[in-house]
Amino acid sequence: MKIKNIYKGIILATTLISGMWMSGCKKGTLDGIKPTGTPTTTNFWKTADDAQQAANGLYDLQSNDEDLYGRGFFWFINASDDMVVGRTSADRENIKNFVCTGNEQSIYAPWSAHFEVMKRANDVIANVPGISMDQATKNFILGQAYFIHATMHLEIADLYGSATQGAPVQNRANPLAFPLQLPSVKDNYAYIIADLKKAAALLPYLNQLATTDYGRAHKTAAWAYLAKAYLHAKDYSNAEKYADSVILSGKHALLPNYADVFKIANNYSSEYIWSVASSQYGESILPGAMLENKGWGLYNGFGYYQPTKELVDEFEPGDKRLAATILKKGDTFQYFGQTYTYPIGGVSNSLTGYQFNKYMEPFSYAGGIHVSTNGNEPSTDLNVPLLRYAEVILIKAEAEIMQGKSGDAEINMIRQRAGLTPVSGATMVNLKHERRVELAGEWSDRNFDLVRWGDAQAAYAKPLHGSDGSVVWPARNFVPARDNVWPIPPNDIQISQGQLKQNAGW
Repeated sequence: MKIKNIYKGIILATTLISGMWMSGCKKGTLDGIKPTGTPTTTNFWKTADDAQQAANGLYDLQSNDEDLYGRGFFWFINASDDMVVGRTSADRENIKNFVCTGNEQSIYAPWSAHFEVMKRANDVIANVPGISMDQATKNFILGQAYFIHATMHLEIADLYGSATQGAPVQNRANPLAFPLQLPSVKDNYAYIIADLKKAAALLPYLNQLATTDYGRAHKTAAWAYLAKAYLHAKDYSNAEKYADSVILSGKHALLPNYADVFKIANNYSSEYIWSVASSQYGESILPGAMLENKGWGLYNGFGYYQPTKELVDEFEPGDKRLAATILKKGDTFQYFGQTYTYPIGGVSNSLTGYQFNKYMEPFSYAGGIHVSTNGNEPSTDLNVPLLRYAEVILIKAEAEIMQGKSGDAEINMIRQRAGLTPVSGATMVNLKHERRVELAGEWSDRNFDLVRWGDAQAAYAKPLHGSDGSVVWPARNFVPARDNVWPIPPNDIQISQGQLKQNAGW
């Protein structure tokens, strides 16, 4: 079934901590994901329908919780040099400036959501094998659970794990135990890789799914995340291997026109790997979060993430991706069925004088037929990409370059579509440039790219500018020994009674 219908499947067995949040008790996220008991073990996990409902529950928070793939999790990406906080908000400004504490709701809410989704996945992994049901359906459900757990775990590992202290993970053999940090983030990556291999073995290809199941996990998505996990673990030969698994599968191809990637009609195109399955009735609000604050009086945009001049200047002359990515002064665009010049009426409340254009297509239609009628929850019919085929190609290029091989063929595939001349003897300088302009404003996480390359300190020591050249964000003091990872929410450290340790320096 289509993901927009999956949300109806959220059940007691997969909402184990939400009631605790509402109760007013002093419970931490990780403490709360212990099983609650009777409703799960006595009344549930009996039938194939129970298993399917639990599988449905894996997707709800990923699409319906604005603190995950709506806007909350994006604050960590906003820390990069590509964008600034577009509206006054102490919490978000503290994150941007690396002076946060971990108590901020904008940190705690995404942290909480990740662990809730992982708990739901672990419930499926623990209980579905014992249900008598069709084996193929069982395998598909288990494959989804391993995949979803792995993608959530990878994001937590990237944000909170270091070489000297890994990120927390629930013990599947003893789910009553408090989740503890692994010794190193390398152990997190090994765990994630093992889950993704299980997922890949169990999942069908996308084209083997009924169209009503589009939006669920599939085989090449598992391979793509394996490539990404191996890249982050600096195992470049395996990163190349699994990127090749996707590329050589014959299931994917770049769309000829870059701008078409971000159109509703292409939600499940050949470039699709994994996205936030969205609709105007709910799910990701990122398009509305990036829209001009108050949307020039026509819609309630939030105006949160505003591109910098540094990002705009990164595009080469003639790069077709610039117009598809950024709205700048004088550009024409469609908005609610009319053609306008940016900014509408010559007035903008953008701090930088720019706006991201990637997610604007849903707002182009007359009558707002593809956007939520509730401007306070500005979701759209556009699936927001989390990992797409172009990134898989760039993962392979990076893995090749880091092994001393040529990444020219892959980089030039990306450049050719952008209308640019090919490069020869590409280095990491070329790779970093292509990742930045190809994936700008996406979930690929520019901040984490800078961290893993060792470039964050130098990049953030420079101020950020608006379109008129003025400084819109001062230089920041990024200390790699501390700021390469984020602070673990102190509330959960307190609740753990010393079992969780804060990341160094926070």
